[in-house]
Amino acid sequence: MPILDRIRRSAGSTAPAEGEEQLGGAMSFLEHLEELRRRIFYSLVGIIVGFFVCFYYHNAIYNAMDRPLVKALAAHHQTLKLIYLNPIDPFNLYVKLALVAGLFLASPWVLYQVWLFIAPGLYKRERKYIIPFVLLTSALFISGGIFAYSFAFPMVLNFLIGYAHQFTAFPEINEYFNLFATVVLGTGLVFELPILILFLAIIGVVNSRFLLRNFRYAVLVVFIIAAVITPTADITTMVVFATPMLLLYILSIGLVYLFGRERRQRRKRAEENTGS
Repeated sequence: MPILDRIRRSAGSTAPAEGEEQLGGAMSFLEHLEELRRRIFYSLVGIIVGFFVCFYYHNAIYNAMDRPLVKALAAHHQTLKLIYLNPIDPFNLYVKLALVAGLFLASPWVLYQVWLFIAPGLYKRERKYIIPFVLLTSALFISGGIFAYSFAFPMVLNFLIGYAHQFTAFPEINEYFNLFATVVLGTGLVFELPILILFLAIIGVVNSRFLLRNFRYAVLVVFIIAAVITPTADITTMVVFATPMLLLYILSIGLVYLFGRERRQRRKRAEENTGS
C-alpha cells in the first residue's frame, strides 16, 4: 500500500528486511478505491446480518436498554415507563436499537475487513498481527460498550434525574435512545485508543519514549474527550469516563514498548547477519 510506505518513510520507520515483500503489490489509486468499496460492502453485509439477528430479539435488547433508566427512575420515585409521541416511534426505536446492537455483534467481522484493507501495505512479518488485531480491537470496542452500559451510563442517569428532582420525568423514547447510543457507541470507539496508538507505532510515527514524554498532554486530551462524550457537567462523571481512557493510554505505552523492543531486536539481528 503506497500510502503506508510514504508514511513509513516520512516517519523514519525501519525498512523491510532483505527479501521481504509486502503482502500485496503496488496498488493504483483506483485499486485502492475498489478495495475500499469491497471492504465497506462486506462490512455492511455483516452489520445487516447482525441487525436482523438482533431485531429478532428486539424485546430482550430493549429491556436491557431500558433497565438503567428504570432503576434510576425508581431510585428517585419517578414514572417507570418511557413515553412516545408518534405511533411509529416504538417501531423506529426497535430498528435503531437493533442496528446499534448489530454493530457490536458484527464488530469482529467489520474489524477483520479493516485489517484486510490495510493488509496489502504490510510486510510479511506483520501478518502475524491479524489474530491479535481482530481479537483486541473487538474486545476493546465491546468492553467500551459494556463499561458504558454497566457503569458510566447509570451514573449519568442518576445524576441527571437526581439533579432535576423537583420535576416529574417523562422520558421520551427517541431522546433516551439518542443519549444511550451516544454514550455507548462513543465509549466503545474511545476504547480503541490503544489500537490507534499501536498502529501509529507500527508505521513509525510514535514510540514509547514519545508517549511518556507527552503524557501530560495526553491527560489534557483525555479529559477534553471525556467532557465531549459526557452528557453531564459534573466532575465525578467526567472522571469516570476519563479514568479508563488514561489506563488505556498507559496500556498503549506498554504495547508500543513491546513492539519497539521487537523491532530493535529484529534490527540488531539484521545488522549481525549483514556483518557476518
